[in-house]
Amino acid sequence: MYTDRDSRREFLKKAALGTTAVGLSVKGYASIVSLNEAPYFGNGFRNGWADQNAIVIWTRLTQSPEMNANGTTFIPISNDEHKRLWYSTDENEIYEAQIPSGFTLDDMEGACPGTTGEVKLKYYPANNPAEAREITWTRVDPDKNFTTQWKLEGLQPGTAYTVELEARANENAATSNALKGAFKTPYPAEKSEDVGFCIVTCHDYNRRDTPQGHQMYESMLAQQPDFYVHTGDIEYYDKPNPYALTEKLMRFKWDRLFALPHQRNFYTQTTTYFLKDDHDTLCNDCYEGMTYGTVSFERGIEIFDKEQFPANDKPYKTVRWGKDLQIWLMEGRNYRSKNTDEDGYNKTIWGEEQKAWLFETLKASDATFKVIISPTPILGPDRKNKSDNYANDNFDHEGERIRLFINQFDNVFMCNGDRHWQYVTHWDNTNLWEFGCGPGSDQHAGGWSQENKLPEHRFLRVKGGFLKGEVSRQNDSCRLRFAHYDVKGNKVHEEVFEQ
Repeated sequence: MYTDRDSRREFLKKAALGTTAVGLSVKGYASIVSLNEAPYFGNGFRNGWADQNAIVIWTRLTQSPEMNANGTTFIPISNDEHKRLWYSTDENEIYEAQIPSGFTLDDMEGACPGTTGEVKLKYYPANNPAEAREITWTRVDPDKNFTTQWKLEGLQPGTAYTVELEARANENAATSNALKGAFKTPYPAEKSEDVGFCIVTCHDYNRRDTPQGHQMYESMLAQQPDFYVHTGDIEYYDKPNPYALTEKLMRFKWDRLFALPHQRNFYTQTTTYFLKDDHDTLCNDCYEGMTYGTVSFERGIEIFDKEQFPANDKPYKTVRWGKDLQIWLMEGRNYRSKNTDEDGYNKTIWGEEQKAWLFETLKASDATFKVIISPTPILGPDRKNKSDNYANDNFDHEGERIRLFINQFDNVFMCNGDRHWQYVTHWDNTNLWEFGCGPGSDQHAGGWSQENKLPEHRFLRVKGGFLKGEVSRQNDSCRLRFAHYDVKGNKVHEEVFEQ
């Protein structure tokens, strides 16, 4: 084991040059790293908030091309110790409880430390490099985990774009590293096009199902979706190894997760929308006023919305993907009341502004199919001991108003994350359908019994996997197909709707 940081960095550099074997291979992946000196793109890049004419690109610079896969392991702590540290304001106490003596966070297994440097961005329609636009060298922000992001505007609708990033230490650097990837803009509203999209939830580094990451990313990539939505719980701050009770530990978990080759490869070439839920905001069932170790709920929102993911003016958005599909991306943490408040007319999850926006834009839409994508359930069913979503009794007033509104339409469908099982729910004698996508791995499944299939369940599977939607048109008929897949990409159920 390399306990001296400089020695370990030299070891990793040799590994990148192919002189010794270490960690996770990136052979065959889109995010191939060149063999020059740091800085590197160990977390690749990702995008967010795409519409017909704009997208946000995010990246981070790292000291090494890969995570520290051979690092030391965190100290396991008991549930009682975790509960005690939950209320600690002493960062050193939190680190000493989980990091072995003599080691730093950068020495831990999975670490992908950031570094200073500059990034240059070039992008162009994939079939027309002559139209390339370039954004000159931009320094990453050490106060934001060595990240930077750009909003690209003036894009062409329904177009595949190539992205080229280049990183250097400074203007005097003799070498640089490059990264190449892609994204696609949505089709214009007047154009009928086939569209495929994937929806997932609930990932966790420690519950991945291969050393390279969650295998479902390879399965989804093989299906070449036009876009992808992660509904939240992208990582779990409040699960062990380590419990992320400080900002540094939160960033460590993000850096580790997105250094996994499966994830990095997928995000480098897929149009993506990221939502957040409780575990990647702060902790389980969190709301305003709560703290987790040294981090407040408000700071947790800021880290997600402004630092670790592509940022938008509002954390919710509706996007048209051609004539036949419009999606609504809902925000479930920023505006919510306390779970413990008495239920009533003023108790909210989405907030009055977002809810009014949803109702107005939904009524105005002429898309053939409309899909509301929520971090948490609207129909459920959910467990009796849960208290933070519209399927729970303590948010029933607002949930019922939303369900009554949606029931006016015959072509609106709800998709959600949060639950660790796959399901399709349809309430008899209503227009209400909900599709729960399921968790990122079989190891992450649970919380519901496979034998507990209720009358409203059209489908129930307590395993990992993803949800895929496909909109297609043939002659005068338009079809929406929702299919659940297991983590290996095998279809396990489907529902088809025609207009």
